[in-house]
Amino acid sequence: MTFKTLTAASAAALIIGAGTAMADTWRYAFEEALDEVQGVFAQKFKEEIEANSDHEVQLFPFGTLGESDNILEQTQAGILQFVNQSPGFTGALIPEAQVFFVPYLLPEDEDQLVRFFRESETINRIFPELYADQGLELLTMYPEGEVMLTTDRPVTSPADLNDVKVRVMTNPLLVSSYQAFGATPTPLPWGEVYGGLQTGIIDGQENPAFFIESTRMYEVTDHITRLGHNNFTTALMANKDFFDGLSEEDQTLIRNATEAAFDHIIEYQQGLTEESLDKIREAKPSITITTLTEEQRAPFRETAGTVEETFLEIGGPRAQEVLDQMKADLEAAAE
Repeated sequence: MTFKTLTAASAAALIIGAGTAMADTWRYAFEEALDEVQGVFAQKFKEEIEANSDHEVQLFPFGTLGESDNILEQTQAGILQFVNQSPGFTGALIPEAQVFFVPYLLPEDEDQLVRFFRESETINRIFPELYADQGLELLTMYPEGEVMLTTDRPVTSPADLNDVKVRVMTNPLLVSSYQAFGATPTPLPWGEVYGGLQTGIIDGQENPAFFIESTRMYEVTDHITRLGHNNFTTALMANKDFFDGLSEEDQTLIRNATEAAFDHIIEYQQGLTEESLDKIREAKPSITITTLTEEQRAPFRETAGTVEETFLEIGGPRAQEVLDQMKADLEAAAE
């Protein structure tokens, strides 16, 4: 595998860390800022590890070591011990993980959603095997919040997305999903999104409300639409050789810290979406925030079957197994 060159600053940070740290210093990178959801999760994980062992966890927020693909590659290479990353970026490596971008698959009900992530056979049995094949130990997956669409125009139907360039992660199924919605999906690195919205290179993007608020995306958009189509999913992974080489005691330590961080982030997110939307309204009173009715969502929901078919075509050799098991898991969570 070819790994992208680190920036000079990033490489220097790692060299310094390597030169001064003992063997019990673990490096953990994630895709968001320290005060955003992944950062809050990471801080709780670090707190648990350091409170229950002599190990130290160094945290590297977004941008410290490059873009999302950089930190995944660094974890596979063993430069990092842990990485928190969305299946949106691991989808090319683990095509079955793209299942999280089938629209209207995950429930809107928060209790059902949390039960699914806790108890899912897909997450706890199938995905660990798939991630292991890529040198990664899947420790957990968790939701980050309802995904919302920001655009420069109102959206109440798929027709409103005609010729609208929506920024998407470099994920084939997410591209297919927005094509099915009628939009023009446009892959773009996250660091270029704000400027892209300012200059008209793109017309919109999707993210949870907390991220739209914290990254000030509302400054360069006029409309936020709640399609109800998805919840942003992310995953904590470890380098598998590193994890397998640990003592049973340290493996248990990591799993316990992961569980504590999962519980913490679920509690942290209670009310976070509405709080973030209130902050956006306060910062920009002119913005329009629209929750589509069930009738308005119907034509968007109708695209789910087409996207499922695409997933079965491009989602890897275990795509059917993953989709079937995931639907069974979701049914169980709804009971």
